[in-house]
Amino acid sequence: MEVDSADEQEEETRSQGGQAHGQVSRSNNTGATFNTLSSLSSLKPGEIPDAAFIHAARKRRQLAREQGGEAPLVETETPKKRLVREDQDASDDEDEEEKRIRFSGVKNKSQRQKIAEEIGIEGSDDEALDTGQDEEVSRWEQEQIRKGISIPQVQSNQPEDNTAYYQNSYDSQPYGSSYSIPFTYSTVAPQTVKPSGRADNGSVHYGASISDLTPVSIDLVKKRLQDRLSQMHAGYNANAKRYKQIDEDLAASESTIQQLEGSSNDNADQYKFLQEMRGYVGDLLECFSEKVPAVLELEAAMHQLLRQRASRLVQRRQDDIRDESSEFASLSNKAVMAPNLDSFGRDRAAYQEHSRQRRIAEREARRTRRRQAREQNGKRAEHKEGLSSDDEETSTDITSFNMERDRIIRECKKVFEDVVEDFHSLDCIKSHFEVWRGEYADCYRDAYIGLCLPKLFNPLVRLQLITWNPLEVQCANFEYMLWFESLLFYGFEEHSMLQRGDGDIGLLPAIVEKVIISKLTVLAEQVWDPLSSSQTARLVGFIHRLMKGYPTVLHGDNQYTQELLKTVVLRTRRTLDEDVFLPLYPKNVLENKNCGPYLFYQRQFWSCVKLLGNILQWEGVLSTSCLRDLALDSTLNRYILSALQTTDTNEENVQKCQKVVECLPVQWFSGLKGQQTLPQLEPLCRYLTHLASLLHRSTFGTSDIERRTTKEQVKEVVKMLGHMNALDHIITVAAEHGIKDMKPLLEAKS
Repeated sequence: MEVDSADEQEEETRSQGGQAHGQVSRSNNTGATFNTLSSLSSLKPGEIPDAAFIHAARKRRQLAREQGGEAPLVETETPKKRLVREDQDASDDEDEEEKRIRFSGVKNKSQRQKIAEEIGIEGSDDEALDTGQDEEVSRWEQEQIRKGISIPQVQSNQPEDNTAYYQNSYDSQPYGSSYSIPFTYSTVAPQTVKPSGRADNGSVHYGASISDLTPVSIDLVKKRLQDRLSQMHAGYNANAKRYKQIDEDLAASESTIQQLEGSSNDNADQYKFLQEMRGYVGDLLECFSEKVPAVLELEAAMHQLLRQRASRLVQRRQDDIRDESSEFASLSNKAVMAPNLDSFGRDRAAYQEHSRQRRIAEREARRTRRRQAREQNGKRAEHKEGLSSDDEETSTDITSFNMERDRIIRECKKVFEDVVEDFHSLDCIKSHFEVWRGEYADCYRDAYIGLCLPKLFNPLVRLQLITWNPLEVQCANFEYMLWFESLLFYGFEEHSMLQRGDGDIGLLPAIVEKVIISKLTVLAEQVWDPLSSSQTARLVGFIHRLMKGYPTVLHGDNQYTQELLKTVVLRTRRTLDEDVFLPLYPKNVLENKNCGPYLFYQRQFWSCVKLLGNILQWEGVLSTSCLRDLALDSTLNRYILSALQTTDTNEENVQKCQKVVECLPVQWFSGLKGQQTLPQLEPLCRYLTHLASLLHRSTFGTSDIERRTTKEQVKEVVKMLGHMNALDHIITVAAEHGIKDMKPLLEAKS
């Protein structure tokens, strides 16, 4: 029997039974029942009876009992209601054609015999079948009742779904289960898969037996529920964690939104301020690009004015030395020279002689004025000719200098005359950047304004320093100028301190480095005269103050400081080569102390000693090796010692040597060990030893007073050797001249 034919008959029977049940009333039940019972003979062998067939059979038995006097089996309305529900389920099954039920049975026996064997009916007559059908109906009803109070487990050949573990629907229970027929069912798509219950040879295969299905126990259900609960807990925890993270992200986002909404106004204000500063700085730089060349021109004009005055004084000194040297050389050499005529036939020598006579008159007038000034001060006795600086100027030169200086000052005031105060006043410019620093410190720091301000303020500071000259007596201290006082407290707040990494800390040192030291370098090269003791003292004192006040600027590794010191050394060497001159005359010429050559020689000698003292003022500024080279090798041994060795005036030479030794720094000898002095001072020590011998020999045949005087001079020589730590030479002089009281001299040295 094929499944399709059985299904069609079953659906037909259900449809007829349902229509008869719904339309026929109780008055005409007898006629309808006989119509239905007439179809009982149409049941084919092996065909499974459906619900309508069973209902018709019950009606037939009921009529038979009523006619034969037998009591009815069951008179309840439940089967009718159940049959109605089954009819409705059958109609639903017609709509749902996605799945079909495939039955498998025994092919060797007919379906009728199989059902009879299962329900225990041996015969095949109608009476036995009726009896078996009654028992079967009763068993089917009991089975339906059992299904109503219990939930059976149907094991299918499909994978188990934990979410649909129990089969609760009524239509999911196949009819064959009521007959205890071994079966299996599977869902197949309609008209696509060939039924697998029947083989090609017509044999029927049995499905899995109900006894082979996995038994369901309470522990198994409990275990699966616990597993499911654990999974749900794990999912809940993950969801809770995710919810918490999302909640935190939401709170952070809301906080960020509030912060951005609150800072939007600040950013707008900052943007507006920066745009204003951008425009202001652009205008300021444009103004400076027009005015800075004028400032540099005025500064160069002032330097040129100072350089001209210094060059004029140096040139006058060189002309005086040349005139005196040529004058005294002509006295010793009377050679006749041919006249030197110019293009107009005039004698050049006569013209040069006229100029020379004019210079001599001016020179002698200056010396007379200085001599009178010393007499008024009471310093004539201790003064030596040549120690004074011949830097006096004529009234014409002074007037011309002052007029040009006043013109430069007036031009300085006119530089920013056509500029509003915001673009040339240090206070106004500084105030703009102070507002920037105070309100937007991070932006101010990121823009490196602290590194730009020294260059920005540079032109305004240089404009105020145009007439500043530390080599003059009446020179104002730059720390009391307006620019310094204005920038002194830049970036300083009352309740806060400048931090180490703040670039504004180095504002003033940077200006001192780039403006003050640069200007000082120009003045040292063009204006400073190393032969002037006053200028040298002022310059050295000013540099010492800078070293104490600005140690981060005035040190050997600074580029500007190195340039300044290099300029000082080069200017000193140029003076040694061009301005120092010591004439060499015969001894008979120098015997007359009132003659011109002797006075000229003395003047030049003391001028050289003054230069030695000026050079040694740089102790602590220049390096020791450089200073010793300039002072000892290039000045003392080259000029002074040569002049001392050419004269026989022993008494005067002792005094000259004392002045030379007094100039030597004490620090040079404090760290010496042993009995020897500095190598550069060995020639001077040998000369002093020789001078002591000459003094000792000069006392032969003299009076006691002269011998005592000579002995005191020898002791002075020993003291000078002790000052230079020349102990070996002291021992030689003491042994030669019998000096026994050496201990006080050595103690004085130590």
